[in-house]
Amino acid sequence: MKQALQLKLGQSLTMTPQLQQAIRLLQLSSLEMQQEIQEALDSNPMLELEEEGDGEEHEAPAAQEEGDDTDSFGDDGSTEYEGPSDYEPEYEAAYDVDDGAPDSEWSEAIPEELPVDASWDEVYSAPAGPAPAASDDDYDFDSRNEASESLTDQLRWQLNLTRLSSRDLAIADALIDALNADGFLTLSIDELLESFEPALEIEEDEVIAVLHRLQQFDPPGMFARSLGESLLLQLREFPEGTPALEAARLVLNQHLDLLASRDYATLMRRTRLSEAALGDALRLIQSLNPRPAAQLAPSDTEYVVPDVLVRRHHRRWLVELNAEATPKLRIHSGYASLVRRADSSADNQFLKDHLQEARWFLKSLQSRNETLLKVAQRIVEHQRGFLEFGPEAMKPLVLAEIADAIGMHESTISRVTTRKYMHTPRGVFELKYFFSSHVGTSTGGEVSSTAIRALIRKLTDEENPKKPLSDAKIAKLLAEQNIEVARRTIAKYRESLAIPPSNERKRLI
Repeated sequence: MKQALQLKLGQSLTMTPQLQQAIRLLQLSSLEMQQEIQEALDSNPMLELEEEGDGEEHEAPAAQEEGDDTDSFGDDGSTEYEGPSDYEPEYEAAYDVDDGAPDSEWSEAIPEELPVDASWDEVYSAPAGPAPAASDDDYDFDSRNEASESLTDQLRWQLNLTRLSSRDLAIADALIDALNADGFLTLSIDELLESFEPALEIEEDEVIAVLHRLQQFDPPGMFARSLGESLLLQLREFPEGTPALEAARLVLNQHLDLLASRDYATLMRRTRLSEAALGDALRLIQSLNPRPAAQLAPSDTEYVVPDVLVRRHHRRWLVELNAEATPKLRIHSGYASLVRRADSSADNQFLKDHLQEARWFLKSLQSRNETLLKVAQRIVEHQRGFLEFGPEAMKPLVLAEIADAIGMHESTISRVTTRKYMHTPRGVFELKYFFSSHVGTSTGGEVSSTAIRALIRKLTDEENPKKPLSDAKIAKLLAEQNIEVARRTIAKYRESLAIPPSNERKRLI
């Protein structure tokens, strides 16, 4: 094989480190962004948090003698976006941040050979500052970091209070391990017997005896082998003489299948109960818990921090970045002023490199927030009907429309709207929620699929429970509003809303 040198011309896309960092920050959620900022603060001495009221106390020392050239940056770190001119009387987007440090307070010698884009701000005030940190005495570490007790732990705590032999304790442990998250046994008695060591010679009667003992644990209904058994165990806790108690036991013992299929006519005929008596029994059954272990499950609550806040002021909708989502960052003027132009020492090079990285990070952070605000502004402008009238007024919207409006690529809009949340007077929604496909109307218009789902939800909520609406009937009612939707499409939307079919929505009471 002969070796040779060849010269080729071609075009290729190369992503600079700055661009890669900007894209990565763009797709981070607010929590991940706070972690990223904290890591940057820990690794880069050129970055610091800007605390409230410390602007006058953080004056930069005089510039080094070797650095005659200084870069002066704007005093105002804020950016304001206004809505379209025809929307001006009723729409406004605000991006309010604190001003950066004045030129007199921030000056440094910038070496000429340092490759820095002079248009990047030395001080970037993000739109939000962190909430004042609580003192160490006020921080309840145990309450914030303790692990919630699991279902198994709480049942074993009750087991320790029960007097059982060591043999029965082994059976009880096996029964607890066989529970699922709802509190039902996942193994039959025969399967449990096979799990024990043959040397123990455990009999079926022993397992059933221990099972009946455990079925007395709180909450009632635990350790059942079926839903019917769990509901009967819960009925056992009611005192004798409770109205409709016997009728409820009769229904659960012998006619649970008819109850599940909501065949109330056959149920009344077989139980010989009147409609009023059967209604009382069903009310009692509905008061029971089909998932008895749910109240013992860990109840750790996860909170969503909105990235964008939307509020109405008179006739205008104000859009602003959350004041608690991103800390305020700036270049540490003390360390930055130590950079010398003619010094090639390792220490000076260390400061140069970290100053450059800090500028890149601040620029990427600024770009992220500005892009997020632009996208949020366009979404609010387009979905103003939703904010004023609810989901039924949602308009069709796709990523391409927002991308064209702000002059960015669809992939950028997709990154911005993923895991970013907007707080509105109607609740907190992911930005993705405001995008939906469209369905044509008989009048030539378009309706958002989100609006159609909202209409389906409204119709099923307002229907007669004794005669629920079928999918065909819902399609007919929508057609009366000039919304042409096929029955199978109604069924698809209904299933996405977790609404059961009409035969399962039928109620006697």
